[in-house]
Amino acid sequence: MSLTVFLSFLLFTGFVVIFTYRKVKRDQHHSKDGFFLGGRSLTGGLIASSLILTNLSATSFVGMSAQAYTNNMSVMGWEVASGVTLVIIALLLVPRYLKQGITTIPDFLESRYDMSVKKFVTLLFLCQYVINILPTTLYAGAVVLSEIFDIKDLLGITEFQSIALISATIGLLGFFYAIYGGLKAVVIADTINGIGLIIGGLMIPIFGLIALGHGSFSAGLDTLLSAAPEKLQSVGSEKDPLPFSTLFTGLLLVNLYYWGTDQSIVQRVLGAKNLKEAQKGVIGAGLIKVISPLFLIIPGVIAYHLFGANAGNPDSMYTRLVNEVLPKPLVGFFVAVMFGAILSTFNGVLNSSTTLFALNVYKPLFGKGKTDLELIGKGRIFGVVIAMISICIAPFIMFAPEGLFQYLQMVAGFFSVPIFTIVFVGYISKRVPAIAAKIALAVFVTSYASMQLIFKIELHFLHQLAILFVVCTFLMFAIGYFFPRTTDYQMPINESIDITPWKFRFEASAIVLYMVLGAYIMFSDIGFISDDPSYMQVYGVCGVIMLAGIILRTRKQKKALTASLKNS
Repeated sequence: MSLTVFLSFLLFTGFVVIFTYRKVKRDQHHSKDGFFLGGRSLTGGLIASSLILTNLSATSFVGMSAQAYTNNMSVMGWEVASGVTLVIIALLLVPRYLKQGITTIPDFLESRYDMSVKKFVTLLFLCQYVINILPTTLYAGAVVLSEIFDIKDLLGITEFQSIALISATIGLLGFFYAIYGGLKAVVIADTINGIGLIIGGLMIPIFGLIALGHGSFSAGLDTLLSAAPEKLQSVGSEKDPLPFSTLFTGLLLVNLYYWGTDQSIVQRVLGAKNLKEAQKGVIGAGLIKVISPLFLIIPGVIAYHLFGANAGNPDSMYTRLVNEVLPKPLVGFFVAVMFGAILSTFNGVLNSSTTLFALNVYKPLFGKGKTDLELIGKGRIFGVVIAMISICIAPFIMFAPEGLFQYLQMVAGFFSVPIFTIVFVGYISKRVPAIAAKIALAVFVTSYASMQLIFKIELHFLHQLAILFVVCTFLMFAIGYFFPRTTDYQMPINESIDITPWKFRFEASAIVLYMVLGAYIMFSDIGFISDDPSYMQVYGVCGVIMLAGIILRTRKQKKALTASLKNS
């Protein structure tokens, strides 16, 4: 391991830790909103960066580049399609959440159904975090850091011991951010690491193409586009890890759950100072998700051209590319921001777990009459416990037979779409009773478990989730028809939060949707890998027309605002 790499890693990581500590030490988080929601003071930039950093982890970098190396770019659907989802959430779900002033998603379920539904969903969230997300995040991060720093040879230990050691280190640092500083510490660190991650992530394909072109970026780009064009195919077949058809079935539902109802994600939005900043942050995150294949997936294709088709374990290709194409000081910087992304996912989920436990488990059972400081203390203790459990589980994931990324997504299905189903029905209906939600959750989880573990149906798991969503939604409405609530549900309103929407939300959303369409046009049979440029030309003309329309509308809004100010 180069001393330069290690020093640059320590310098950037130390800067983030010290800066975050100084920012949060002045705020002691005496209230539960201060600790769990950052005092409801988060702005659009903080929200966008924290959403992206919580979402991105070593699992994303390693797993997606590995699938692109082995197959093609069809896996980019997980990223690009999220742009559509985030637009839907910004326009439809976020206003509802802030209008209610909820602290957790189960708070809505208690209001809409009853306390037992809230408890059951809280349990599902906590199980998902402890069993799936936290250990997997630690494991994937440990694999990346172990390979780059060559911990095994450096310390003379086994691979298992190396992963265990690094997992414990990440877990301990996660305590600082999530347990000591609360949500505000998490998002401050995320903002710094978010900027670094985008810069560092984009350096990989740039230096990779220079290496591929033997010192010439343009020559490397030409090789990427022409040598094996099938690797740039984003429209996946049924044999690919992510068939294109899933974008309209289970993938859409999983994305709606993750970005719209997963507590570790939504908690950033709930901490917004107002609806305007929340919508800015969510749509901004959608914009970043659309361009994320450049630093998550393209490196896998570059690795295929540089190292060949059978260069070893696909999960190691991203790390190998980083080590071989980046100058040594930049390797340390990139590993530091990657470490920040790993920490962000870990401490973001850890903070959400403490929130769910303190407010939805401890407070209803034992917290009557307790102060906010006492609730925060119990949440911190719970966070320490589940962090230790996750640290213990993480090294054993190396023995899992499936690919890490696919395994993570498949297991998430036990928790994700079932929760989204009852949230979805709860918002679009007024008479469906609590018993319908309980039956639907039970049917969904047991049916999906049977498909995956007993019958092992060949149909892609995302299609399975879509079918179960339709069945359970119909089941809930059927129960609501025969056994409706005695009164219509009325959504409670919280008047303390400004819910004035962002005036440029539709223009910004249009840009994101246009970019989603462009990504699929470029990386398909009618884009880069096509001999016919007409589709790209039509797409470019449409973009010019759309941009002109946005400029004209913006000017019109400014004139109207100026006129109203003069009249007043």
